[in-house]
Amino acid sequence: MTNILYGVNGEGAGHSSRAREMIAHLEEQGHAVHVVSFDRGFKNLAADFDVTEIFGLRLATIHNRVRYGRTVLKNLLTVPKAAKSARTLNRLAKKWAIQLVITDFEPMSCNAGRKLGLPVLSIDNQHCLTYGEISYPKEYRKEAAASKIVTRLMTPNADAYFVTSFFSARPKNKRTFFFPPILRKAVLESAPVDGDAVVVYTTSPAVELLDILKGIRQDFVCYGFNREGREGNLWFKKPSQAEFLKDLTKARAVVANSGFSLISEALHLGKPYLVWPVKDQFEQIFNAYYIGKMGYGAYWDDLNKEKVESFLFNLDAYRENLKNYLRTDNSSIFKKMDEFISTHAG
Repeated sequence: MTNILYGVNGEGAGHSSRAREMIAHLEEQGHAVHVVSFDRGFKNLAADFDVTEIFGLRLATIHNRVRYGRTVLKNLLTVPKAAKSARTLNRLAKKWAIQLVITDFEPMSCNAGRKLGLPVLSIDNQHCLTYGEISYPKEYRKEAAASKIVTRLMTPNADAYFVTSFFSARPKNKRTFFFPPILRKAVLESAPVDGDAVVVYTTSPAVELLDILKGIRQDFVCYGFNREGREGNLWFKKPSQAEFLKDLTKARAVVANSGFSLISEALHLGKPYLVWPVKDQFEQIFNAYYIGKMGYGAYWDDLNKEKVESFLFNLDAYRENLKNYLRTDNSSIFKKMDEFISTHAG
């Protein structure tokens, strides 16, 4: 048995969703896992695992755009709290006799591991930007450079990087290994069907998107708008993992931001994807670019009625491309993680 510190980024639900699968596997192997997270990560995992709440960076997003000024100000005010949280985590790591650290884009756990001289394993999709042979539009070079700097700062000098990706990429070094996306057990067990409604999801309410969808002859099931009930061709629903997966499984297609987890689940279920990335967030732009490049859907920075209708008109072509999408379970990354632990923690 190994005493493991597992750091989970709490921004959004994607990090905690894949961490849940990894932590459950670790516990099945007999390891003692001490999870640290914040915000949605803490809320999503606390009921089922040993989770300690720590400080975490939060992005300020308004009208589908990241507001970096507000983000910086918001987090500058919490610097003393962050320092206190880091000291507390270092003490806890010693108390728990931690032997190895795993981090899902969570810097405090990584820094604790480095300070204590412990092996550190990074598991995320973000390091595809830094350690993968990739491409992206030239006009986003500045955004890409900034995103790479942030990514390196989040989990510096890990002993190995396990990178998940929905497209094939070659690693740049011998410490980096690529895997298919980590999927929830419920997704792996789902049997997709072609329904009539299109699932819509946004990380923050976007009135401008609703105005577009109202003018299209298509039913839409909408999540992320802080409302419920039917309004014409729009059916609003409150957040629910079970209900959302049910709708996604029988969706005709998806219109959403380009968060990695939702993309991974939609593609696994064979759903064409119309991407509306959060502006000024390069990871979302990068994911959107590869959706279009692989032919799994369409990507535009700004949507209008004609673009949505064009996407719907070409669904058969996207479905044909999705037949070649690699669908697999989590066994390959489980096996590699088990090997890493055996090698680095005895």
